[in-house]
Amino acid sequence: MSRRSVLRVFGAGAAGVTLAGCGVPAAFVEPGDRAGRDYSAGDHTLHFANWPLYIDTDDEDESKRPTLDAFSERTGISVTYTEEINDNDEFFGKISPALMNHQQTGRDLIVISDWMAARFVRLGWVQEMDRAKQPNVAKYLDPQLRSPAFDKGRTQSVPWQSGITGIAYNRKRLGREIRHTSELWADDLRGKVTLLSGLDESFALLMQGNGVDITRWKRDDFYDICDQVEKLVKTKHIRRFTGNDYIKDLSTGDVLACQAYSGDVIQLQADNPDIEFVVPEEGAELWAESLMIPNLARHKRNAEKLIDHYYEPEVAAELATWVNYVCPVPAAREVLASSKDEETAALAEDPLIFPDDDMRKRLAIARDITSEERTEFAKKWNAVVGL
Repeated sequence: MSRRSVLRVFGAGAAGVTLAGCGVPAAFVEPGDRAGRDYSAGDHTLHFANWPLYIDTDDEDESKRPTLDAFSERTGISVTYTEEINDNDEFFGKISPALMNHQQTGRDLIVISDWMAARFVRLGWVQEMDRAKQPNVAKYLDPQLRSPAFDKGRTQSVPWQSGITGIAYNRKRLGREIRHTSELWADDLRGKVTLLSGLDESFALLMQGNGVDITRWKRDDFYDICDQVEKLVKTKHIRRFTGNDYIKDLSTGDVLACQAYSGDVIQLQADNPDIEFVVPEEGAELWAESLMIPNLARHKRNAEKLIDHYYEPEVAAELATWVNYVCPVPAAREVLASSKDEETAALAEDPLIFPDDDMRKRLAIARDITSEERTEFAKKWNAVVGL
């Protein structure tokens, strides 16, 4: 399942939408009620919840995680690492009862997509970090990721990994280049195009194709996209809507072009060099999945130390070689470039891991869907997609 998970069933996310959208008094936690007693000084442990396959593992022993093991060896902090986050809405439902009732979640550190992180921030469910104790984050965090609309200054979140939602296509089979989003609607791609099914994953790129500034998009911009996509569905131009299963369609040739994530395409290119990833001339969405410390976490200081560990350029570089998403620590590029291993050094020149200046000019972080908009927009989008 994609780490950029889809909102497949409106009902599945309805509980979270209702809480955020209707402002249930019991759901919001006041700033003074978010911190609990921190046992970090005497209890050198930490519970870290993440997505599957989202951290480096040892080639010979997959139970070993080199960057995490190095942290424990250096600090003496033992980390319980669980791969329990398979879907943003599912995880929201799993821990929301504790958070809305002012109870501990049993987790000190979690990773969720920024559109979901925005909901946690609005509800007051995560703690502000002490950036004075995170010098690496303060120094090395990618400037383009420093201040999303939902968390100005990144005081309550820190990107774990970042990525780009753009266009992937098979250049050899298509026989031409794609440089604009509008080119997806060309006659020779009828029935050979897929779009992402998730509302939060799909809308930004399509708006950019229409020339919209996604940092300040409006309600009418959303409905323009819906009308456009509805017509493409009726004419059968769009083959279907997907989660991460677009990878198979593109690999087999059933699809020639699709909405895609940069990290997936790097892996596809290893097996098929004819696959290309494009940041359209009109732009593409830059997103992140971020580390957050839930309310009443018992080991907040330990969690802050772990976050800062991953912002050391050498550690960030080691993680980047494994996950192949956009590295949120640009300084890690120099570390990889100096590697004596040719394949590792080559990653430093990959713009899908370290976007160059030209690509960065075309990347933007979309303003998030507000709690007031979500119920209405999700219902409309799911009707268009057929969920």
